[in-house]
Amino acid sequence: MLNVFARVHVNRVTEPLGRWLVERGISPDAVTVLGTLGSVAAAVWFLPRGELFTATVVVTVFVLFDLVDGAMARARGHGTPFGAVLDSTCDRLADGALFAALTWWALGVGEQRLVGVAALICLVAGSLVSYVKARAEGAGLSADGGLVERAERLILALVGTGLEGLGVPYALAVALWLLAAASLWTFGQRLVAVHRSARAAA
Repeated sequence: MLNVFARVHVNRVTEPLGRWLVERGISPDAVTVLGTLGSVAAAVWFLPRGELFTATVVVTVFVLFDLVDGAMARARGHGTPFGAVLDSTCDRLADGALFAALTWWALGVGEQRLVGVAALICLVAGSLVSYVKARAEGAGLSADGGLVERAERLILALVGTGLEGLGVPYALAVALWLLAAASLWTFGQRLVAVHRSARAAA
């Protein structure tokens, strides 16, 4: 949902950067892998130790690489099937690491079991939202849209984490429980979309 409103403004920044990187012979796949490794490393290093604000800043920087690799592919005039699969796989890896590390913190030094439960729900529901779309597309059906896609999931989780790290009470709990509910709703929306697409194709 956010992608529809924000894409034009974001592209004004990422498109020139993508062209600049391509002109210097850098591969979009390399940027994808670097962004993923940075996100995963920051999440699993900082979050379990309780360094929530630092984790938010570093993870956000590396997540932005995901916008740049797409701009680089467009600057080259084409993407590749391997690049598309790599990008989707790396997205799942980065998202999984973030929510797993939040769960680790909440059930460990954070001592917030309910937040840990919410993080686990977000982890599973987010994966299901992405899986339904991928499986539907593989079957020639449509499952686009929904209340929260990847951008919204990351924004809610990182804003809540950052505010919690700055000492705002209940910020992460509120963010994750809202996200958990919204992700489950989106999962349902996508199943309905697949069902309608299948009926239309019959």
